Amino acid sequence: MLKKSMLYLFITILFIGLLSGCAQSSNEGEGKSNSGEAKTVKIGYFPNLTHIATIVALENGYFEEAFGKDVKIETKTVANGGLFMEAMATKAIDVGTVGPGPLLNFYVKNKEYHLISGAVNGGAVLVAAEGSGVEKLEDLDGKKVAIPVIGSTQDVMLRKALKDADLKAKTSGGTVDLFAAAPADTASLFIQKQVDAAATQEPWGYVLENQANGKLLLDWDKFAWGKESTNTVVAARADFLENKDLAKQYLDAHKKAVKFIQDNPEESKEVVMKHLKDLTGKELNKDEVDAAFSRLAVTTDVNEKVIQEMADISKEAGYIPSSDIKGLIDLSLLK
Repeated sequence: MLKKSMLYLFITILFIGLLSGCAQSSNEGEGKSNSGEAKTVKIGYFPNLTHIATIVALENGYFEEAFGKDVKIETKTVANGGLFMEAMATKAIDVGTVGPGPLLNFYVKNKEYHLISGAVNGGAVLVAAEGSGVEKLEDLDGKKVAIPVIGSTQDVMLRKALKDADLKAKTSGGTVDLFAAAPADTASLFIQKQVDAAATQEPWGYVLENQANGKLLLDWDKFAWGKESTNTVVAARADFLENKDLAKQYLDAHKKAVKFIQDNPEESKEVVMKHLKDLTGKELNKDEVDAAFSRLAVTTDVNEKVIQEMADISKEAGYIPSSDIKGLIDLSLLK
C-alpha cells in the first residue's frame, strides 16, 4: 500500500513538473523570434529632413502600433551613409533609411543588404558660392565643390551633373575637385572662400543661400535625375527580412508615415522640428524647414533605372568594382 502511495506521489510531482516546464517555455517564447532571440528591431536614420518618414513613424507611434507590445524598438542615429552601413554590418542597425549610394556600394561587396522601399526623392541641390564666378554648371571647370562624404548620394548626383556638362571629377581624370565636408560646415567654407560650390541635402542648401549668400545653381528638380533623384530609401539586412512578419510590419508603419506626411505637411513639419530639437538640442528655423519641404517628395516609389545609373557612376568613380546590383532591390514585401 505504501509503495502504491509513493508511486502516485511520484507521478503527481512529475506531472506538475511537466506542466510547470510547459508554462515556462510558453512564457519564454513571448517576445522572442523563431531563432529564440528577443524580438528587438534596431532602426537607424539620420537626424535630418530627408529621413522624415522614419522620424514621423517614430514620433507618431506607428512602429509601436505595427510591431505590437512584444517587440522592443531601439533607434540609432548616424551622421552619414558610410556609418549607417557599417552599423548595419555589425548588426547595430537592422533596418532604416539611408542614401542609395552607400547602400549599393556595400551591396556590391556583400549581398546581405537590400532596398525594400523608397523614402524621399529630391531634397538635394547644387549651390554656388558668392564670388566664385560660377554662374552655370560648365563654370565648375577647375573649381572645388563640397560634398557630404566620398561615395555619398550627393557625390554620385554631382558626378551625374558633371557628366551631363562634359566635365569630370579630378579623381576620374577631370578638372573638378570634390571636397568632402560635413554639410553643417559648408556655410563657413563658403564665407571663408575655401570652396566654390556645394552639392548638399536640405536644409543645408537653404542655409547656404540665406546665410552665406550662395546662388542656387541647380534646384532639386533639376539636379542629376531631377524629381526622380532618389535621396533616401529603406534598407534592411537579409536576416531581418527572413522574419517576414516584422519586415511587413516595419513597412506598414513606413507607408503610414509617408501617407501622413503627404496629407499633413504642416503637422509633419512640427513633428520633425520637435524630434530634431529633442535629439540635438537645436531648433530648426521654420523658414528653413518650409524651404526644405518644398524641395523634396516623400514616396515609397523606387526608380530602379536611376538606382542602376547611380551604380554605374559609382563604378566609373572607382568606388565599387562592379555595377552589378541584381537582387539589391526587393519590393516584394512593400506590395
